[in-house]
Amino acid sequence: MNIDKEIDARGLNCPLPILKAKKALAEIQSGQVLKVVCTDAGSLRDFQAFARQTGNELLEQQTVGADYIHVLRRR
Repeated sequence: MNIDKEIDARGLNCPLPILKAKKALAEIQSGQVLKVVCTDAGSLRDFQAFARQTGNELLEQQTVGADYIHVLRRR
C-alpha cells in the first residue's frame, strides 16, 4: 500500500491522535493515504468513529506490539 503521509502519535491519549490525524488529512490531497501510529488502545474505536463521521475511508487497522496502526484515505 502506498502511504502518502505518516504521523507518529505514540504516547498521546484521546483526542490528540484524532486531532493530529485531522490536521494531517487537511494537508494531503483527496484520495491520498495517511498512516497514523498510536499507543492509545482506545484509538481503535476512535478512528472507526472518526472515519464514519468525516467520510474518510478507514482502509486498515492493526496492532503491532504496543502500537495501533490506522490507515485512512482522504475523501
